[in-house]
Amino acid sequence: MAKSDWNPVIEAQNDGLAIPVVGRWALSKYNLVGRYCQIFTTSMKRKWPNLVYIDLFSGSGYAKIKGSNQIVYGSPLIALSIPVPFTKYILCEKDEELADALKTRVGRDFGDKDITLFKGDANEIVDDIKNALPRFSRESGMLSFCFVDPYSLNLHFETIKKLGNLKMDFLILLALHMDANRNYKSYLEKENDKIDLFIADTGWRTAKVESNESFVRFLAEHFKKNMQELGYKVTGTFQQIRSDAKNLPLYYLAFFSKHNLGNTFWKEVQKYSNPQQSLDF
Repeated sequence: MAKSDWNPVIEAQNDGLAIPVVGRWALSKYNLVGRYCQIFTTSMKRKWPNLVYIDLFSGSGYAKIKGSNQIVYGSPLIALSIPVPFTKYILCEKDEELADALKTRVGRDFGDKDITLFKGDANEIVDDIKNALPRFSRESGMLSFCFVDPYSLNLHFETIKKLGNLKMDFLILLALHMDANRNYKSYLEKENDKIDLFIADTGWRTAKVESNESFVRFLAEHFKKNMQELGYKVTGTFQQIRSDAKNLPLYYLAFFSKHNLGNTFWKEVQKYSNPQQSLDF
């Protein structure tokens, strides 16, 4: 598959609405999610009548790069801008100000697209999100791509499980350094259920997790195992994204597909990324 000239890092102008500030490292994330959207729709458009993009932590649609005046499209607007669009977009954002900004931007700039936008916590309204998927049947199938980009480990695995019984690829940000590594000791406290929900296991504290770094690998392995039990083919690596200033590890981008072709697409997309350390499986 030849590389495309289309660039997912799309510049935007300040429109006076809410714009979160992100590190420059986020450009790597936007590049990868945009590339996967592109290869997904371009390759599948003649095979599936319904191609759906789901973004569970959408943000405002714009992002400002820290330390600069650069404003770029966030993941939902990148997905809306690909040359071969999805047939349906489902976006979700909990923060009211960000959700309102996103609603204005998609309505203003992408009014021709079929978009459903939810304001709320994806973990709490996942049933509503699932019900918003288009009607499909054996004769009129559906294939979906879900991007999951939480700021921390505030993702419940039950959310993934409810969506994962469909034909759906996932690209999930696992905040295993920027959250799990930094807050390791607090998560060991029994009254803290964040990890219980993240890996759907209330008995995880009995495992021998002796350090912050081993905690990171433990969570990655557990998450991988959970996905495999849903029928996902976990191959290769979790790609690590590091900070620009001090080159510190921040998070992993973990890709999951039930079909070998999805993993082939992901390997192709990774050719566009800068070499990073990774977590091998």
